[in-house]
Amino acid sequence: MLLHFILMMPRAEIAGRAGEFEYAKRMAAFYKSWTDENFGRRLDVECDVMAADRAGLLGRPGIGTLLQDHRSRGESTWHFYLANFRPLWTDSLSEGYHSENMCMSAWQRPPQGGQDTGFLALKNCTAVSYELAHELLRQAGEPGAIESVNTAWSAHFSGAKEFAAYGADHARTDGPPEFLTIDPGSISTRR
Repeated sequence: MLLHFILMMPRAEIAGRAGEFEYAKRMAAFYKSWTDENFGRRLDVECDVMAADRAGLLGRPGIGTLLQDHRSRGESTWHFYLANFRPLWTDSLSEGYHSENMCMSAWQRPPQGGQDTGFLALKNCTAVSYELAHELLRQAGEPGAIESVNTAWSAHFSGAKEFAAYGADHARTDGPPEFLTIDPGSISTRR
């Protein structure tokens, strides 16, 4: 299956945010190995940018826009939108969304602009792992997946458990992380 990451940003900002796109591409490659190692799912990955100018309700795209794009690109591909907005409503603890072969998480831009790997790993990579874990376990038909992922996520944010840290080589690290994820070992329904 193809997992296609789509980084959304206003057309006028694409050139100036190349560092974020480079991080998104590295993150996509990382999640290819992460899903295989932790969930036994071998996925092909792609990553590109989608110009997302103001439109729709309140002058911004919404979940409906993403679902329409997902259908137009082909529902057999798993699209993961790194969106430039938060959904108006979600039951996700990470302000994201997931459904069959489609996920989104709100992509946060580093406050200083450019590429702040620590910020991107903590604010964006972690949220992606949360939505991926939900959808991977849903696809596997795991009972109790929602509760298990939410419990693990809450433990990270309460400070009871640290995020899993990975280096540029995709291996676990105690050093400065390139990628941070929900700890796969804390998800009780995993294989």
